[in-house]
Amino acid sequence: MKDFFHLLKRFVPPYKNYLILNIVMNFLSALLTLASFYVVMPMLNMLFEIETVSYAYIPFDFFSGDSWAHLKDILENNFSYYIAQIINTYGGSAALLVMALYLVIGTIFRTASMYLSAYFMIPIRTGVVRDIRNRINEKILSLPLAFFSEERKGDILARISGDVNEIEASVMSSLDMLFKNPILILVYLTGLFLISWQLTVFALLMLPIAGYIMGQIGKKLKKRSAEGQQQWGGLMSQIEETLGGLRIIKAFNAEEKIAKRFQETNEVFRKITNRIFRRQQLAHPMSELLGTIVIAIVLWYGGTLILNENSSISGAGFIFYLTIFYMIINPAKDLTKSVYSIQKGLASMDRVDKILKAESDIIDPIHPIPIALDKQITYKDIRFRYKEHWVIKGISLTIKKGQTVALVGQSGSGKSTMADLLPRFYDMQEGRITIDGVDVRNTKVHDLRQLMGIVNQEAILFNDTFFNNIAFGVKDATTAQVEEAARIANAHEFIIASEAGYDTNIGDRGCKLSGGQRQRISIARAVLKNPPVLILDEATSALDTESERLVQDALDRLMQNRTTLVIAHRLSTIRHADLICVMHEGEIVERGSHEELMAKNGYYSRLCEMQSF
Repeated sequence: MKDFFHLLKRFVPPYKNYLILNIVMNFLSALLTLASFYVVMPMLNMLFEIETVSYAYIPFDFFSGDSWAHLKDILENNFSYYIAQIINTYGGSAALLVMALYLVIGTIFRTASMYLSAYFMIPIRTGVVRDIRNRINEKILSLPLAFFSEERKGDILARISGDVNEIEASVMSSLDMLFKNPILILVYLTGLFLISWQLTVFALLMLPIAGYIMGQIGKKLKKRSAEGQQQWGGLMSQIEETLGGLRIIKAFNAEEKIAKRFQETNEVFRKITNRIFRRQQLAHPMSELLGTIVIAIVLWYGGTLILNENSSISGAGFIFYLTIFYMIINPAKDLTKSVYSIQKGLASMDRVDKILKAESDIIDPIHPIPIALDKQITYKDIRFRYKEHWVIKGISLTIKKGQTVALVGQSGSGKSTMADLLPRFYDMQEGRITIDGVDVRNTKVHDLRQLMGIVNQEAILFNDTFFNNIAFGVKDATTAQVEEAARIANAHEFIIASEAGYDTNIGDRGCKLSGGQRQRISIARAVLKNPPVLILDEATSALDTESERLVQDALDRLMQNRTTLVIAHRLSTIRHADLICVMHEGEIVERGSHEELMAKNGYYSRLCEMQSF
């Protein structure tokens, strides 16, 4: 349970006022329940002449220590005195009516306090789950790309959806029981001690044995639940892969293979789930059995106390004792079920914490230096690796302000990595990148990325309108500014031809648009940002000839008077670059203008010949 209380410490403090009110209402509910039975027993004893004792009223002296010492006895005596007076004056029917009214009024207050305890718990349950989702989303946005390259997307989705839902269903739904049942048990136990401390001590000696047995089952449940959530993440990953690769699956007639793989994983998940639910269902019968055994032992021991002439407990007191003791059983069983449920939910919390507690190595310095591009960008002896594989091996490169520098080479040579290091999507292991002499690691990440606009090979768009996709990342963009950016990107004509113009929704990832249209929207977004540095990562490589012409024309306009880093496969698009760097296995093996590199008759000229062929 240490993990559970740590979870509460992390997420419940903002709702402490609700928690205090819940605890107060739970105490009130338990006290009213105890008072109902406590008062009814002596009333019934006198009504049916089980007790023939005559009572005299005892005045209470607030300034007497003796009165306070015998408070319980005085209250019991005076209550019995008034009941006896009612019976003697008005008869047994009147006493029964008083008892019935007392029970109704007591039940009204008791049920009202029970409702209010649940009422104040609901904002805690829903608020904590909302906060967990918000923190996961904020953490995902703050983590570096390296984290997601090592995690399956489907598994991350499973943690956000399935695991958080499990926390809500298992942990949050048990909060009320965990704050309510211990209070009920505590109040009832206090009442039992007042009736007979010897019998209560004896009963309590039995509880650790039952608690140990239930605890062992709970530990195994948490382990099984962790396995189940891990398997669920695998299922989500397969679904995500299937949706993303549906075209290839159908093209290669691989439906049966994919279906079989999913069925096998799903069957493993089903078997694990079976074991989890079977163990969870064991909680109720086990607690029922252990509770019955404890009651039977208490019944035997209490009976021996009554048979003892010197016993401090009467027959009526023992009946009241058993009534209260039996009332402890239901809260105890609910508490046991809550513990089982929490163990299941904590396994999901462990998986969620893999995201929440992940550390980002892309952080702002304590004393950031302002940054601007007035002279040049410099890569100095850069070395970078993914795990043990070196991708960049000691590269130095200078990009002067206003220059267009192109990186070319075969796939895997390190071109995209060079571009990703500049906005600090990753950090290099050795060397440094400076902008006008300022190391990019010594400035704020936000300020660094504010200098840059990026157009990727795959246009990353959002399920929103044309306007919002173009204005993405630019605060308070006007309609005129968005339209001007679209015109520069050759996108205005097809936008206004759509059903709602700039307010038309483009679908998930821009699925309602062609490849060229998506790319031009991506370019318009970069135009509106108006960055001093532009990164083009194979922005035209996936387009047909007509689309490429329109996109290249838009890019040429975008690149005017900007410092541009271009990654290209189609060498015809970078013939006029100020500097072309040829990369091979993480190193720059040639650099110069198109004419200079062709004259060398080396890597670059062979690449050009291969593309021409």
